[in-house]
Amino acid sequence: MQLWHMQLWRLLVLFGGLAATLNTQADTLSAVETLREGGCGGILPPARPLHHNMSLDRAAEQWAAGRTPAAATELSGYPAEATAALRLRGPESTMVQLLRRSSCHTLTDQSLHDIGVFHRGSDTWLLLASAYTVPASSQAPVLAARTLQLVNEVRARGTRCGEKSFGSAPPVRLSGTLAGVALGHATDMAKHNYFEHVDLGGHSPADRVRAAGYLEKLVGENIAYGPKSAEEVVQGWLDSPGHCENIMDPRFAEMGIAFAAGPVSRHGLYWVQVLAAPRT
Repeated sequence: MQLWHMQLWRLLVLFGGLAATLNTQADTLSAVETLREGGCGGILPPARPLHHNMSLDRAAEQWAAGRTPAAATELSGYPAEATAALRLRGPESTMVQLLRRSSCHTLTDQSLHDIGVFHRGSDTWLLLASAYTVPASSQAPVLAARTLQLVNEVRARGTRCGEKSFGSAPPVRLSGTLAGVALGHATDMAKHNYFEHVDLGGHSPADRVRAAGYLEKLVGENIAYGPKSAEEVVQGWLDSPGHCENIMDPRFAEMGIAFAAGPVSRHGLYWVQVLAAPRT
């Protein structure tokens, strides 16, 4: 009987501690939401509520244990694109004042969507983050059309690529065959975690184009890693002289464009643009 009472007491202590932790966590989350919804007392624009994320709770705990916020977030499995880390010291009754005094701009950041919390004693660790999202495959035609539009706009007006100036060039058109070649290379780079024009089998862009049955006179290829939009990837290529020259080469008449998602540990898209002049 005495043993049973001791076990019951231990359970009550355990549940009491858990309840206290959950209450403190809830109070902290409530303080954050109060400040976001009110724009930190009206000094900043209001922000949408954050979603409480258990993975970020674990990341906050790992941060408290000595890891960096970035390493802790990656270890938790949360696919972070952006993070903000806040560490506060003080009683929960003063949480609103502590947050408002030191962290208003971070708390009301519209780009952050999720939050995790960890408490130990009078210390509180907060991780605010937004998750990396990959465009759906159904968006591929839309992104291809937008990329084509951007490429043809710059070809029509001409531009400067590094030290070279290029006049206007005829528009290029989309090729389904070249798009398939681009997708194959983007997928292969994403799957095997490399970033090169020559694939792991030793094949060049021209080799891949010929293997697809495309009869070419000239082949060019641009690749990129990271961008999430057509605007970002095209601008990145235009800012690089060699890639820009490919885009502006008046000999190219057709284009294929594709992207593939990288591994979880590297949040970004692999992009491939294949440009070609077909044999006539």
